[in-house]
Amino acid sequence: MALSTGTPSVNGGTTMSNDEVMVQNENGTFSILPAPGHGLGWTIPTNISTMPKIHTNAALHLLQWPLICDLVQRPYDPQILLSLEMARSPLVLSKTPCLDLSNTSPYIEAFFAKVNVWYACVNPFNWRSHYRIALSNGFREGPESCIVLLVLALGQASCSGSISRLPSNEDPPGLTYFAAAWGLLPALMMRSSVLSAQCTILASAYLFYLVRPLEAWTLLSSTSTKLQLLLSAPGRIPAGQKELCERVYWNSLLFESDLLAELDLPHSGIVQFEENVGLPGGFVQEEEEGVGRDELWYFLAEIALRRLLNRVSQLIYSKDSMSSTQSLEPVVAELDFQLAQWYESLPQALQFPYNRSLLQDPVQTVLRLRYFACRTIIYRPYILAVLDNEQAAMDPSVRENCRKCLEAAIRQLEHITAQSHAGHVPYLWQGALSIISQTLLIMGATMSPSLSGILSTLVPHLDAVDAIINDVVVEIERYAHLAPSLGLGAEILREAEMRRRAYLGG
Repeated sequence: MALSTGTPSVNGGTTMSNDEVMVQNENGTFSILPAPGHGLGWTIPTNISTMPKIHTNAALHLLQWPLICDLVQRPYDPQILLSLEMARSPLVLSKTPCLDLSNTSPYIEAFFAKVNVWYACVNPFNWRSHYRIALSNGFREGPESCIVLLVLALGQASCSGSISRLPSNEDPPGLTYFAAAWGLLPALMMRSSVLSAQCTILASAYLFYLVRPLEAWTLLSSTSTKLQLLLSAPGRIPAGQKELCERVYWNSLLFESDLLAELDLPHSGIVQFEENVGLPGGFVQEEEEGVGRDELWYFLAEIALRRLLNRVSQLIYSKDSMSSTQSLEPVVAELDFQLAQWYESLPQALQFPYNRSLLQDPVQTVLRLRYFACRTIIYRPYILAVLDNEQAAMDPSVRENCRKCLEAAIRQLEHITAQSHAGHVPYLWQGALSIISQTLLIMGATMSPSLSGILSTLVPHLDAVDAIINDVVVEIERYAHLAPSLGLGAEILREAEMRRRAYLGG
């Protein structure tokens, strides 16, 4: 198997069970090893690397916490985000888009340089073959035409900066190509093939870029159905398409997990194949020269981190999770240890520095933000314990864990404008809701004598916290028009900050 420079291969068996973690070996390959920390005295539920059907990890659950609940005038059911997205106006697309295919090279180059790194689901070594087939069909039929049009849509989207900064009267970049691809999707959605699943996953990716999470989920449901049919019996995946099928599968699982973390949506059932699907190992180089590199490092890192995030939701935030800080202690320590292991397993090029500097590499920036988001939610129950009872902060262990949580939250929120633009194509909606969660957490902490004392050790002065919160409020305001769920988030933050200032006498 020919692998491009910088692409990892996976040793031997590439499946990961719930008792396993992925680590990098000295020679750059990955191995799957038993997860540490078993036998620490807690009962591990089945499938701990999947999102629980009932959990309290979503952003709006923080509005039910002590002190934080005083910052909003009326209670918000966490289900309201889903209700708002269900009631929004449908996406209107031209039925006869005017396509300009005269100069597509910049968008193709941009896709393979800046977009495929997030999804790794388009083979740069058979791209020219796909393009030739699409061209011969006049881009009017077939999965190859649809794939090419979606690549052009995502490539053009990546060239124009964050969608939040576009003038409201302008169509988002790539929309014309997407509209043309959308016209081909009905026929492809009737087919249960790997290529049709690839089309729907790429269309979902563009809908995430448009901040249309519910529409993305609808296409994901179609992708999931196709994949479950393909994976449910040997021999259904054509020869040479196993690698592509695995990549489409992991994209589907990652997307679905991100959605289930914030919205109470039906689970598709795709997770039942998680332990049987291999990790990507590299596309076979079918042509002499590809149009880009087969980048897998970020994709593998994101799979491992998403599984860890799901474990956090299962062990800490599900209905069966522990209720006291004492019972949480070994679980939290183990999850944090696994997060540290995840960081250590990253290749050197992706190992972001822990310092507060701005990073130039968007992949490092996104991984650092995801890392701090994960660390925040691992330690967040300790903040709740102190908000519920100030005396809990007298316990040195509780106090130290609160410090870890607040430090991770601050690190996610500082330099908000620069950081939030790094993953603007794949993660704007998910990232915005994570930012809203951490901001509400910090707001509540400033209202607690014990927690504000801890915060003062993490920033030069408490005025710096006010400045960070203000920057976040301004940034989320810029997203408000993109989706009703984000509009509500902006409204909540604005009201909460006004009331917090009044509470603190500012």
